[in-house]
Amino acid sequence: MAIGVFDSGVGGLTVHRTLVRRLPDADFIFLADQANVPYGGKTGEEIVDLTRQGCIRLFEEGASLVVLACNTAASIALRRLQQTWLPDYARELGRPVNILGLIVPTIEAATGLPWSHEVEHPAEKVETVDVIGVFSTPGTAASRVYEIEIDKRRQDVAVFSEACPTLARLIEHAAPREVLKQTIEGHVEALRRRIGRHPDRAILGCTHYEYVADLFAEALPPDTPLIHQPIAVADALERYLERHPQYDPGHGGTRRFLTTGEPGEQNALVAAFWGRPLRFEAA
Repeated sequence: MAIGVFDSGVGGLTVHRTLVRRLPDADFIFLADQANVPYGGKTGEEIVDLTRQGCIRLFEEGASLVVLACNTAASIALRRLQQTWLPDYARELGRPVNILGLIVPTIEAATGLPWSHEVEHPAEKVETVDVIGVFSTPGTAASRVYEIEIDKRRQDVAVFSEACPTLARLIEHAAPREVLKQTIEGHVEALRRRIGRHPDRAILGCTHYEYVADLFAEALPPDTPLIHQPIAVADALERYLERHPQYDPGHGGTRRFLTTGEPGEQNALVAAFWGRPLRFEAA
């Protein structure tokens, strides 16, 4: 058995690397759907279908759990797949399987509250408001998942999303650092104008953005806290495995990397982030 990690591209490797470091003995299979990247501009039905196909491939390869390391897939497809597809599929497969996302861990990290916590009665008066900026793909921004779910839990937090239509693709194709820097600065400034000031904290709401977290830190005011999804996901997965021993993560420490795109070594940005070149197999 193994843990599967799925993304539309190589952004999910930022989550994968943190999970590997946290669970070094577990077996991991990473699948990048690079033939269809990016997901941000696709319809909801397309995203659900592509995510389901990716999960099936990982389960067929032996995964007992699949982590959707893609905000667009997690925000649009996860709940629907869990509720309407996965139960029947698990029965057909004849073993326990599940799909987890990164939205819930990120919201828990942003609010400091467990997912089960919701405000029963809105506060009568909020003296100060903490402003969170979310940088994400258009698909995630359009879902308003961060605005909706954080508002259920914290009345003293306001969320503003900034859709970044080209940034994931630029990162996926190892765009020059100066191009990435200018693109990020433009989105940070656009969000500042919309809010009227810079956010107090920021969520990098696309796993690709972890590759350029330093550029976001440079574009935002000094010491603006960034909520890093890979750490939040690793924390949540450790807790989940402790509570659900029926999901076997494997114990051989194997690592496999699959892509629906062109197999072989990934780009220089991935190699620099990972610490060595990564060679992908054809999915």
